[in-house]
Amino acid sequence: LVTILIRNLNFFPEYCLVLSVREETGISDLRAYDEAIGKAREDFVKKRTEIREHLAKLTARKKFENEKDFDIKLTKANAKKADHESLLEEAEATEEKLFAEVAEIKAQLADAESCLKQAQSREQECEDAVREARNALKETERELSKITKKMNEEESDLMVLRQKLHETLQKARVDEVELPMVDEIAVPDYDGVGELERSESSESAHARRSSHLSQHATQESTVSSHFSQREDSRVAKDRRDAGKVDFSGMEEELKMRRSASEEDKLRKKFDSKISKLSAEIEGIAPNMKAAEAFDSMTERVKETMTDFNTAKEDGRKANETFNRIKKTRAHRFKKAFDHIDQALKVIYKDMTRSSKHPLGGSAFLSLDDVEEPYRGGMKFNAMPPMKRFRDMEQLSGGEKTVAALSLLFAIHSFRPAPFFIMDEVDAALDNVNVLKVCNYIRQRSGDFQCIVISLKDMFYERSEALVGICRDVSSNSSRTLTLDLTKFDAESNGSSKERESRSDKRTIESVDDNDHEAQKRRRIEVGAKQ
Repeated sequence: LVTILIRNLNFFPEYCLVLSVREETGISDLRAYDEAIGKAREDFVKKRTEIREHLAKLTARKKFENEKDFDIKLTKANAKKADHESLLEEAEATEEKLFAEVAEIKAQLADAESCLKQAQSREQECEDAVREARNALKETERELSKITKKMNEEESDLMVLRQKLHETLQKARVDEVELPMVDEIAVPDYDGVGELERSESSESAHARRSSHLSQHATQESTVSSHFSQREDSRVAKDRRDAGKVDFSGMEEELKMRRSASEEDKLRKKFDSKISKLSAEIEGIAPNMKAAEAFDSMTERVKETMTDFNTAKEDGRKANETFNRIKKTRAHRFKKAFDHIDQALKVIYKDMTRSSKHPLGGSAFLSLDDVEEPYRGGMKFNAMPPMKRFRDMEQLSGGEKTVAALSLLFAIHSFRPAPFFIMDEVDAALDNVNVLKVCNYIRQRSGDFQCIVISLKDMFYERSEALVGICRDVSSNSSRTLTLDLTKFDAESNGSSKERESRSDKRTIESVDDNDHEAQKRRRIEVGAKQ
């Protein structure tokens, strides 16, 4: 121990010197020192090489500049200058010519501007004349509209008068009132109907007021008259009948035209006179059965009014019920349509999503008539991933099948059914789409039960139970075979759990072994130090 301590004391000054050098240079050992010296030497050699190359380039460039001959270039420059001077003289001559042409063109332009001003003045005069003509045309059109409006008013008044004339003559026929008639010779020919009137004048006035008058009046009242048409037979007949009436015995005061209020007053006056005369006539020859007939007619009118009010109220209630049902139907249809449309977009996107196309496709429903959807149809469009918009008829069989299944599942989401029965829906699908349909049905297995009739192995592998139909040769009939696959799923799940537990135990045991070995190493190191 004394020897070791003496040796350490001999090396202590050198060790202190090394420590001071390390603190000044930042070099920890000789290897780092050699690396620093080598790196500095490499940088020095690299800089020296770059300086020598640059010096060689400058020397070569100086030699090249010294060997250049400037006399040849000067001669060429003088020749080029002479050429440019000759070209300059030609350009000046051309410029003088162009200035002369420009002056001539300016003079022509001034003449053209004067002609343009004259043409513009003539155009302004023409526009003023056209404006005046248009104003005159507008004034004429206003006058024409006024005249047309006045003609329409006169025509409407004439139609009202024809209606009144027809009602008056009709009432006279119904009430069996004998109007004073003029002689046949004195009747004027209106609108070329004289021949027809003369053919009808062979019948006597008594025959026209015969017992068939009431039946004729009833038939006349059931047909709608076109009193606004001069050529109508009803209007012509009323005009002929009015021409035969003798107005000579009428007072001049009654022949004058009156307003509607004055006409109503005069009508009321005549009605009061008629009622008085009727009362006098009834007092002279009373009808003993009139009261009974009046009572029976009153009862019939009351019954009819009651039935009418009842039918009117029933019609109003039926109309309200119809509108309420129509509104409810439209609301329910819109609610179902919106839900199915949104569900269709999500389901079709899920069924067409893949690793290559993570966004999937798009599908939507549209109505032909949005306001009243029951009056139009409905369109269903689907766009598979990475394909443009096209009609459903142009899609492939598999694409149509996927779209149809998406629409079916979307409708099911609104009103869920207890189970589905699908008969070979995967006939037109490839393996990728069959796998997508299987996964979607498996995801939705908690919402509904699904019975699939299929010939694809993927459906067998991912189902919960299998039902097979085969032929029983012994009994010559069909036979069913069933297989529950859930127990195999349970066994596979149990084995996977056992494997996971075993791997966990192994990892725990390996960790324990590692900890035990580390503790042993620590104990050995502590013993060596001691």
